[in-house]
Amino acid sequence: MNFRYRKLIWIVAILVIWAFDFMLHQGEPGISLTIAIVLSLIGGLLLAYIEEKKPAWTSYLLIPLILFFAVMLSVRREAGTSFTNLFLSVGGMAILAVTLVGGKWLRYSLTDYVVKFFSLAFGGLTNGAVLAFRKKESPEGVEESSEPAPAAAASGWKTIGVPVLRGLLIAIPVIALLAALLASADPIFSKGLENLLDLFRLEKLGEYLFRAVYILIFGYVLAGVYIQALVKSEDEKLIGVEKHWLPAVLGIVEAVVILGLVDLLFATFVGVQFRYFFGGQANISLEGYTYAEYARRGFGELLAVSIISLLLFLGLSSITRRETRAQRLLFGGLGIALVALVIVMLVSAFQRLVLYETAYGFSAMRTYTHIFMIWLGLLLFATIVLEIIQRQRAFALMAVIAAVGFGITLNLINVEAFIVRQNVALAESGVMLEPQSSSGMEEMQTSRYPLDMQYLNTLSSDAVPEMVAAFQRSNLSTHSKERLGAVLACKAAAYEDLTYQPAWVSFHLSQSRAVESLRQVVEQLPTLEPGEYGEVQVQGDSFYCYDILR
Repeated sequence: MNFRYRKLIWIVAILVIWAFDFMLHQGEPGISLTIAIVLSLIGGLLLAYIEEKKPAWTSYLLIPLILFFAVMLSVRREAGTSFTNLFLSVGGMAILAVTLVGGKWLRYSLTDYVVKFFSLAFGGLTNGAVLAFRKKESPEGVEESSEPAPAAAASGWKTIGVPVLRGLLIAIPVIALLAALLASADPIFSKGLENLLDLFRLEKLGEYLFRAVYILIFGYVLAGVYIQALVKSEDEKLIGVEKHWLPAVLGIVEAVVILGLVDLLFATFVGVQFRYFFGGQANISLEGYTYAEYARRGFGELLAVSIISLLLFLGLSSITRRETRAQRLLFGGLGIALVALVIVMLVSAFQRLVLYETAYGFSAMRTYTHIFMIWLGLLLFATIVLEIIQRQRAFALMAVIAAVGFGITLNLINVEAFIVRQNVALAESGVMLEPQSSSGMEEMQTSRYPLDMQYLNTLSSDAVPEMVAAFQRSNLSTHSKERLGAVLACKAAAYEDLTYQPAWVSFHLSQSRAVESLRQVVEQLPTLEPGEYGEVQVQGDSFYCYDILR
């Protein structure tokens, strides 16, 4: 590992971690997460430029995706979307680190991704030690010590260090006197000076030491990742291109038996239960199911079958010997039939989920599943196409595209705003699920769908602008308006009567938009009665804000 400026790698890595630590101690995470990811990315690209390591053109394709999900961390506050944004932005940087110079990530298989990520983790733990203890090579290839000769070091210290020390000793009393005078002249400056001096209190020494230790540890790991990107990503070797990495231990007969029986099972299931799959509300009473059992039990099991079947096909494709064209056609045909049947069952699962959402309303988990099933279906379709054109290796790329598409969809629809829109529409449509009747069966009745105020109150600031927009609709029923008003009153109280001002590192666009939206309607909202939990009267009943989530 020969670098032109090896110390600069340590400096950049430690500065990035220190900057994140500094922001973390200024307030709760907000825009600080976005800044930390962007700084990490800029630091790596800067080192590549200085070390004259030119990134491959395919590596540049990853940068907009990383930046998009990093920025959306400061735009969307809903928990699942935020986790997805963090996972995809950090995951994108991991892919960039292992392929920066080589740029072969578009050709990776699933095995390549697993091996590369383990290699990155190992490199993050070991590359720093190798860089620190390995001797630096001269341009002629002769190894020489990375440290300066003792005499040269002493000379450098005398030339620079001693004058700097003398200057500090002279400047300190002068600065102290002038600072004291300025503090007396301006109370704001005085307060700032007190805060600065407060940093040097001895009782905080333990905290500073602890922070310094973990900054050095994480800086060491980040330096190792930078080294992996600059050195190890240059000579990329793809697994299984020249020779299959996993021995084909299964014969075509065994594979055909397995696929054939699974296809037969799925075909029988689809054929016998076709009306039950797609009959919808007309078949709720089949086999004595309640409406809830029909809607809830179906999609979970069918979704699990879809995922297991996909993994089964991919596994068999990796370990099955297909020596002749006839064998390849037979295996491919059975595999395509399997995936096609799975798509049919996935459509059924999706239909059940829609039925469940129509009856009980939308929640975050149902929305995640809703979107995930769409992208899983597209991935299954892509699997069929890849099998037909004999490009099975590209499945990993399709999986990455599906994951990115899932994340982008979550951000574009704004999950919690979507939930509010759909649930308000259900409330206004007059369709709801009545309790069990005397016969033990649930029935769909034409009635007012009750907005779940407790659930709406748990939604983050992402949902507030949509709730305000619905509250301001002139054609909104009194029933829904009063319920939304109660929730919005709780949200307004959560922001200290809309005067809430977070630290700059905690700034979040979602939170800012929520406060701005609430200011438009605050005069129309019901008043919270005094009490520990924030009580609001809604249609003669008490609604308590409890622990309000911002």
